[in-house]
Amino acid sequence: MKVIIPLAGKGTRLRPHTHVVPKPMLKVAGRPVMSYVMDDVQALGNVEQVVYITGHLKEKAEAFARSAYNIPSIFIEQDVQDGTAGAIARARDYIDSPVLIIFVDTIFDADLSILKDSTDDGIIWTKEVEDYQRFGVVVTDENEHMTRIVEKPKTPISKRANIGLYYIRNWQLLLEGVAHVLTTAPNKGEWYLTDAFQYMIDKGAKIKVVDVEGWYDAGQLETLLDTNRVMLEKGRARTPAQLGEGATIIEPVYIEDGCVIEHATVGPNVSLGTGSIVRQSTVRDTVAGERVTITNASLHDCMIGDDVLIEGVAGSLNVGDHSQLRGEG
Repeated sequence: MKVIIPLAGKGTRLRPHTHVVPKPMLKVAGRPVMSYVMDDVQALGNVEQVVYITGHLKEKAEAFARSAYNIPSIFIEQDVQDGTAGAIARARDYIDSPVLIIFVDTIFDADLSILKDSTDDGIIWTKEVEDYQRFGVVVTDENEHMTRIVEKPKTPISKRANIGLYYIRNWQLLLEGVAHVLTTAPNKGEWYLTDAFQYMIDKGAKIKVVDVEGWYDAGQLETLLDTNRVMLEKGRARTPAQLGEGATIIEPVYIEDGCVIEHATVGPNVSLGTGSIVRQSTVRDTVAGERVTITNASLHDCMIGDDVLIEGVAGSLNVGDHSQLRGEG
């Protein structure tokens, strides 16, 4: 089996952080988002090759993937952001067996072992949501096979959101579908992989729809902070044995060894990177990078990059790397 991982997106909803860090490499609970997914890929044991589709900050994405995972890999640049079907088209020369396609700006709880016994042409994983108007939702027949995907429906035709995780056993028909999509007029400059799935279905393919137990989005600030909370609650929390005088920790938190917390309250739902310092402050519901210094501040619902100084500030912040923010508090 081959695995295709598109990584080319610019992550505009997570700026300024994605100006310098690829979106899938932003951290929640002390780990890059893509590493949660890649652990599942590595555990499959039957992956012949991973094809990464890179673009924005491609050197950083490639360096991380090569260093973190011992799976045969190839890296292909998507030099023009022409959509998800465009991404898969660039991998066509390497698709010669069933493929698992994963968009790694989310984390999921899914049983991938079902791939071994699947006889359908493919599987698409979904998650039932209440705010279905925000998503592409999957419509099924009585046998739980996909009939179509509807983007941002106004009526509740389905609440099963497409989460960006697909297994395609009939890879020949997938390639045919992608090629067909690229002959059609693009939608705002992009071609969509879901249209290739629709082509497959129209040609008689059976694509099974399976719900995941959990799906955690890390594609924008609010959802990334919530995903950080969930990962901490699901076992990623850690507190060093040594902190500092007057330190109060409200679990769950993820605090790297060597952080200094003095006369401060940290937590709940805080991730704090290596070399960071918190003094005379309160911090909750925050993801902070490495070598962050927070003094005389009261912070909540923040995303803070590396090498940041925050002093005398209260409130919710979104601060990129190498920044300084001083207030009068």
